[in-house]
Amino acid sequence: MKTLVNTETNKSVPAFIKEVENQVRQADSRKLVKIMKEITGKQPKLWGERIIGFGKYRYKRKSGDEFEWFNVGFSPGKTHLTVYVMYDINDEKALLKKLGPHKTGKGCLYLKKLDDINVDALKKIISKSDQWQYGS
Repeated sequence: MKTLVNTETNKSVPAFIKEVENQVRQADSRKLVKIMKEITGKQPKLWGERIIGFGKYRYKRKSGDEFEWFNVGFSPGKTHLTVYVMYDINDEKALLKKLGPHKTGKGCLYLKKLDDINVDALKKIISKSDQWQYGS
């Protein structure tokens, strides 16, 4: 099995969050940890230097290379929170419409702050990612 740059570590998630400079992003990170922990039933793990992930699965690329990755996670960046989901978030048109201000990538959701969004819609997206299975 090969390793990615952002692999699971034993670094302290609370210590990492405490070092987030933006106070809103720091508070939102604590909230997201609580939400994701409740939904997944898993403990948060720091993946690489800046990603907090929940759960773990293995997947194999077409090349045959096998990797481990998390089921759902997030990273508190300087300008936004990046929520990582394991499916194409753009397929969630109805939930995204309810969510509030955001931007998307294929498997990423970019949020400025949690106070601006519909947390119930976010919870549904997180739950779907947590239940996602590789190859399904």
